[in-house]
Amino acid sequence: MQSRNAFMDDISKMMQGAAGMAQAAGDEGKALFRSMAERIVAEADLAKREEVDALKALARNALEKAEALEKRVADLEAKLGGR
Repeated sequence: MQSRNAFMDDISKMMQGAAGMAQAAGDEGKALFRSMAERIVAEADLAKREEVDALKALARNALEKAEALEKRVADLEAKLGGR
């Protein structure tokens, strides 16, 4: 039968406590870094991905309409020039 060593139990508890504190410190550091990065992005007035994607779609739609109108104008000019 194996007996429990009080010294080893204390060392084990101390190491578990230290690991828990290190984990908590790491989590707090990550949260601090994330909040600082979000503040920097907010102050830089950067656009979010959704906003950029919406503007790309809007620009694509406007370009397609402009190309269609150019074609219609060219067709109308050809008809008028053919008279």
